[in-house]
Amino acid sequence: MKAKCSIEGCDNPFLARGWCSKHWSRWRRNGHPLGGGTPKDGTVARFFCEVVVPCKSDDCLIWPFGRDQYGYGKIGSGSGSGLVHRRACEEVHGQPPDEPDIQAAHNCGNGHLGCCNPRHLRWATRVDNSMDRVEHGTHNRGEKHKMAKLTEGQVLEIRRLEGEISRAEIARKFDVSAWNVACIHRRKSWFWLADDGTRLDAANDNEPERAAA
Repeated sequence: MKAKCSIEGCDNPFLARGWCSKHWSRWRRNGHPLGGGTPKDGTVARFFCEVVVPCKSDDCLIWPFGRDQYGYGKIGSGSGSGLVHRRACEEVHGQPPDEPDIQAAHNCGNGHLGCCNPRHLRWATRVDNSMDRVEHGTHNRGEKHKMAKLTEGQVLEIRRLEGEISRAEIARKFDVSAWNVACIHRRKSWFWLADDGTRLDAANDNEPERAAA
C-alpha cells in the first residue's frame, strides 16, 4: 500500500518529506506544511483570538496559515490584511508609541520563521530592531543579502587595493562596477565593516530596513 501524507486528516499519497504534493508545496512556499491556506470558516480569526493573543507559553508560537515572502505570518486579505506579529503586539501591549520608525520586534529572533507569540514581542525603534537582528544573526546586510555580489573578505581586499591600481581595474578584478568600488572606498557602502574585519555597532547602521520586521 502506498504511504499517505503524514498530516493528520490528509489521505493524499506521500510525495516528499512525509507530505503529499499539496502540503509539500505549502512548505516550499511558506516554510510550513500548513502555511499558505486561508480557511473561509473563521479558523484564522479564532486561532488568532483564542491561541495567539492569550498565549502563556515561553516557546515560539508558529503561525500555521499564510505568510509573506519573508516568512512573517499574515492575517486578513486585500486592503484589510496585515502582519500577525504586529497585530498581536497591539492586542497585548497596546498601540505603538507615537514616535517615528516604531516596529514590533521579536526578542526570540524567529519572526522570519513565523513566530507570533506576544510574549516574544515588544515595541522598538528601527535601530533597536536592527541591533536585534545582528545579535540573532538574521540581519541581511552585507554578504547575507540576496543581491550581494561581494563577500566581506573581498570588500576588505578592495579597500586594500585603493591607490595601488585604478578603480576600473579593481572593478574588473571583482566583476563589479567602478561606481561600486568608489562607494566602498568612500565608505558609502559596507560602512559598518571595519578595516580589521570586525562589525561596527548596529546603531550606526543606516541601511533601509523593511518595516515591522
